[in-house]
Amino acid sequence: MSYIPTYPSPLAGYTNAPPLPDERNEDGKSYKNPPREGRSEAYDRFVEPLDNGRRGGFDVHIYYYQNNKEQTEYAHQLWERIRREFQSPNSASTPSGTAPSAPHPVAMFEVNLFTPAQFGAFIAWLAVWRGPLSALVHPNTVLTADERAAGVDEMEVEKRDHSERAIWMGERIPLDFALFNDAILRRRRNQQQQQQ
Repeated sequence: MSYIPTYPSPLAGYTNAPPLPDERNEDGKSYKNPPREGRSEAYDRFVEPLDNGRRGGFDVHIYYYQNNKEQTEYAHQLWERIRREFQSPNSASTPSGTAPSAPHPVAMFEVNLFTPAQFGAFIAWLAVWRGPLSALVHPNTVLTADERAAGVDEMEVEKRDHSERAIWMGERIPLDFALFNDAILRRRRNQQQQQQ
């Protein structure tokens, strides 16, 4: 049986708050929001279940087609620029000779983001500088206590991060989920055999 994630109410912690005002700001579009004490913790730390540890909260995969000389050259230049421009994000791989590897069907390089500030700065920057390249932005989530109790496989979480929770910039490139699906199926078969 497959685990079906549940989603807590986004209003948790605000259920007894006073009603929001209907008054609009001077732009005529946005609403005036009530003041709050301090700023949201989400500015400083990724919300759970995002990984605030060694992997970082988000991976950004920047794709290019190796048979396209212009894209390949642009990918190399972009990779270098990212390394020079951003000291905090970790450029986890290089576009030099990278072959496609599951679930990524075309060549890519990866950038890891470790804080909400890095995410905001890098994604805004990448929207301008990614040029003709596509980028997959996906969270790195950790298993929740409920998922562990339900026997959820880490590969199920990885698949969800790369699909349901993914954000695309540019052309969406269909990913190959066979690696995830095979691992999930193997684990389920092993569990069934152990139960028999």
